[in-house]
Amino acid sequence: MPESILVTGGAGYVGSHVVVALVRAGYAPVVLDNYANSTPAVLPRLHALAGYAIPAVHVDVRDADALRGVFRDHPITAVIHCAGLKAVGESQARPLAYYDVNVGGAMALAQVMGEAGVATLVFSSSASVYGEPEALPIDEAAPLQPHSVYGRTKRIVEDFLCDLAGANANWRIALLRYFNPAGAHVSGTLGEAARGRPNNLVPLLCKIAAGELANLTVYGNDWPTADGTGVRDYLHVEDLAEGHIAALRHLAGVRGALAINLGAGRGHSVLEVVAAFERACGRRIARTIAPRRPGDVAASYADATRAAQLLHWRTTRDLDAICADAWRWQQQGGRY
Repeated sequence: MPESILVTGGAGYVGSHVVVALVRAGYAPVVLDNYANSTPAVLPRLHALAGYAIPAVHVDVRDADALRGVFRDHPITAVIHCAGLKAVGESQARPLAYYDVNVGGAMALAQVMGEAGVATLVFSSSASVYGEPEALPIDEAAPLQPHSVYGRTKRIVEDFLCDLAGANANWRIALLRYFNPAGAHVSGTLGEAARGRPNNLVPLLCKIAAGELANLTVYGNDWPTADGTGVRDYLHVEDLAEGHIAALRHLAGVRGALAINLGAGRGHSVLEVVAAFERACGRRIARTIAPRRPGDVAASYADATRAAQLLHWRTTRDLDAICADAWRWQQQGGRY
């Protein structure tokens, strides 16, 4: 029988791609979601890609009693924890919600996992734990000095999970620090379906190219970068999903907690991404230049050496693939 892997937030952007990658790798995923940032309309698409009806439970990860029921009803052997709130700007305005969901949810999950004797966990962390980098590329030993409430909640959960693994030798935990996930499933049936105006660059470009938004605001063209615009590390969401599979396999042979960057290991500027998206959609993206935003940094990209050495994982899809797949998703509606 294939191993049953619980994916919290499994109907979300990253979680849904993780579910598909698990099926492809021979695992049996179970989706857990409260649909606060997603929709059950993704489930039929997951079923179509998997070729069978994937079990799904409508549960809030903070609800320990409901979680206990999930572990009673399914033979879970490991958890990939993607559930959480993730908008940096919103986190500044709603700190109570972010600490409640992101920190409280992780603690409830760990408690129930411990009761159920399940001690393998892949945690969806973020490069936001680093804050403004002191050196580039950013490796896992870089100081953790997050600038946002969102980033601080991720750092707190990382600290908690490291303490948990330090106190209990049976825990096997991967702390995956994502850089900038982008793109969509190559089929065009799964993608990022933002509610309202997207916060991230590639979904914004999709809406602009589709005529749903007027133009792109570029915040600063005077950064100390090659073309003056900010540089970030973009990785294809399918590469990211495959990184979770690699982490899950790695944990089978180790104990303790380990932080690992998941990124392409190189940066692309805003204007480079715009140019790639224009190639993908065959249209010009209108843009305006605005002053830098407080809290932004000139450049941020990963040192992905540890992922390559330990997980035997690296990105295989480039910026053009990210943009082509995102545009395909948009052309098929861009929503569920």
